[in-house]
Amino acid sequence: MINDLFRKKPVKDLLKKNGDLQLKKTLGAFDLILLGVGAIVGTGIFILPGTVAANHSGPAIILSFIVAAIVCALVAMCFSEFSTAVPVTGGAYTYGYIVYGELIAWLIGWVLLLEYGLAVAAVATGWSSYLISLLAGFHIIIPNAISGPFDPANGTYINVPAIAIVLGVAYLLTRGIQESAKFNKLMVFIKISVILLFIGVGVFYVKPVNWHPFMPFGVGGVMSGAALVFFAYLGFDAVSAAAEEVKNPQRNMPIGIIGSLLICTLLYIVVSLVLTGIVPYTSLDVSDPVSYAMEIIQQDWVAGIISLGAITGMTTVILVMAFGGTRLLYALSRDGLLPKSMSQLHKKYKTPVKNTWMFAVVVAFFAGFIPLAKLTELVNMGTLLAFTAVSIGIIYLRKDKNIPSGGFKVPFFPTLPIISFLLCLFLITQLSIHTWIACGIWLVIGLVVYFSYGKKHSLMNKNKG
Repeated sequence: MINDLFRKKPVKDLLKKNGDLQLKKTLGAFDLILLGVGAIVGTGIFILPGTVAANHSGPAIILSFIVAAIVCALVAMCFSEFSTAVPVTGGAYTYGYIVYGELIAWLIGWVLLLEYGLAVAAVATGWSSYLISLLAGFHIIIPNAISGPFDPANGTYINVPAIAIVLGVAYLLTRGIQESAKFNKLMVFIKISVILLFIGVGVFYVKPVNWHPFMPFGVGGVMSGAALVFFAYLGFDAVSAAAEEVKNPQRNMPIGIIGSLLICTLLYIVVSLVLTGIVPYTSLDVSDPVSYAMEIIQQDWVAGIISLGAITGMTTVILVMAFGGTRLLYALSRDGLLPKSMSQLHKKYKTPVKNTWMFAVVVAFFAGFIPLAKLTELVNMGTLLAFTAVSIGIIYLRKDKNIPSGGFKVPFFPTLPIISFLLCLFLITQLSIHTWIACGIWLVIGLVVYFSYGKKHSLMNKNKG
């Protein structure tokens, strides 16, 4: 029946403790902020500013970052309200189950799996490139054949470093979220120190003349740049996937989500200002713009440290995005939409070990064999679709009288959620037609999986009648 497709999950069922399927509460506000910064600060600060400034925004890339940050801030408030009202794992998928029903929730979860999986694979590929160049500086050469995706014309067949980092992170995640959070904390401190070093050294070499013309591609360039640098903010939504493992989520979730976003926005703006002040924007279309800027001003020792910072930065992105993906698979499985083996927890570590390795093996294959340089737009599309659903979903959430009161509330309701929804739609229109087509194909595959397995095995079937 058509009603079965839009059956909603009762909030009381979500909040009910379930012994063997309950994740352990170990995270505080500071852990969440570091998880957020760990997920967000990576390729967005070490790679994206150069290509976007050179081809889209010019020095006005700081405006592109601000526009994208405003959209993310509005969405972040919506995520914060959801995660404090319903502090369970699954993020946008779980929220969709409450307000839209099963089919829409499944599709949200399906596009988010694409986001997490491709983001991990793409960042692992970038991680590999930085590692190879760093090792080359120490005269350690990784053979070309095992250092890139399958491309016999260029003599590459498999990207072994990319596969290794994905599997290494998977092992860490199976040991428990607290252990992963400790590792993430160390990596975040290293990469923030490296970024501050770049700012501290680079600010003395800024030439204001390089900021003219400030907006060479006009307002259109700033907006298309915003749609691209949106990729730089991906990850704060993965923090909401940790809601079930957070102590005092009503207080700590908003601090973690909004706090990490504010810190990252400030870092992006300052780095972009310094970067375009050192090097004319027309010369920034390189794969390692931050290191390149240091080489231009003959600070090669800083360039080497930045390569190390980029590696640690990307490691934390891989860690947190992989964490989000495994927790999403866990939530889908716990609801019966995927096989039960994916929600089984390890007796000692209380982590979903089977789904973690399954996710890692699939992602490692993509990272190892398939060039992913052009798929960042597809990651953005999946994320923006989920963000539109969460933004407008707040309006439905407020109408549900079964949801506990208290916790964070989006201010200026319902104006801000509606603006957030419209801005996400606008950014979707800035993506290419090829991205629309690829996302459409992925959604069709998702519908096939749902109707052939999920609909029949859903736990909601047990509540019928």
